Amino acid sequence: MRVTVLDDYQRALGNTEAIERLRQKAEVQVLTEKIPSQEGLVRALAGSKAIIPIRERTKFPAFLLQKLPGLELISQTGNHAYHIDIDAATRAGIVVSLAPGRNSTAELAVGLMLAVMRRIPQSDRAMRNGEWPLVLGYVLKGKTLGILGLGKIGTEVAAIGHAFGMKVIAWGPTLTRERAAKSQATFMPLDDVLRTADVVSVHLKLSEQSKGLIDERRLHLMKKSAYFVNTARGAIVDEQALVRVLADNAIAGAALDVFVEEPLPAKHPILELDNVILTPHLGWPTDSGFEGFAENAVANILEYMDGKLTRALNPEALQHRAKAG
Repeated sequence: MRVTVLDDYQRALGNTEAIERLRQKAEVQVLTEKIPSQEGLVRALAGSKAIIPIRERTKFPAFLLQKLPGLELISQTGNHAYHIDIDAATRAGIVVSLAPGRNSTAELAVGLMLAVMRRIPQSDRAMRNGEWPLVLGYVLKGKTLGILGLGKIGTEVAAIGHAFGMKVIAWGPTLTRERAAKSQATFMPLDDVLRTADVVSVHLKLSEQSKGLIDERRLHLMKKSAYFVNTARGAIVDEQALVRVLADNAIAGAALDVFVEEPLPAKHPILELDNVILTPHLGWPTDSGFEGFAENAVANILEYMDGKLTRALNPEALQHRAKAG
């Protein structure tokens, strides 16, 4: 069986112990560069029965899946497969399974809080220019942390916030007071969280309900001394409204790891602002994250080879292949 790992730009997945185990049972090809054309991608995947894509770096629309007749399994790293046409995959007899990693976004979120409130990147740049800036930093201890989305990541952020001596308040579309209390957080309506928090950290899933949820009106509910941190999805906040709010100093600052368009366009107005920290979607690509991807992706493939795949999003694909074959 030939397996191809796609888009391993950081060379982080191909060298894991799990992939080495897979090499004992299959021929493994690891692609570390972006393939610029669909034709090149089809050629690169020729002969592969299973592929391991890295997150959504490569999209799989119907017309591409139709050009991969030998493909049987997509062991998709991450927690979703929005970029794969599942219906087309099912019709083509291609099984799609998920391979979650070990998420470390909570650590990044708190790191961004520290960076923006203590002006760490700005101070580093100033010193490299021969300056010795006089910076007034703001601490987390004693502040109120407002968490939007108290799921797995939000719960981890709450625990770290408590360790820093913060008071934690939270809102989520399905969050209840009882569930919030389990994380030692106080449930509040969304607008009240925004009015009350000294730091707002976003950990919601992107959906039709959450898209554009943090609009200009809601941003203006925040204190002028408050900070906004987003490590979830860029489209949850009205990005242009956030630029205006930051430019007017209506809030103290923001730290963003996610954007509506990624990579961020070279002339995006947010690049001109000094009260915002920007990182290139660093939340998920970590050593432990890739190890988790590899372990679960390889487990899916080995289960499939043994006829025991348990994490199929579209098990009916097997039936389509049987009918076709």
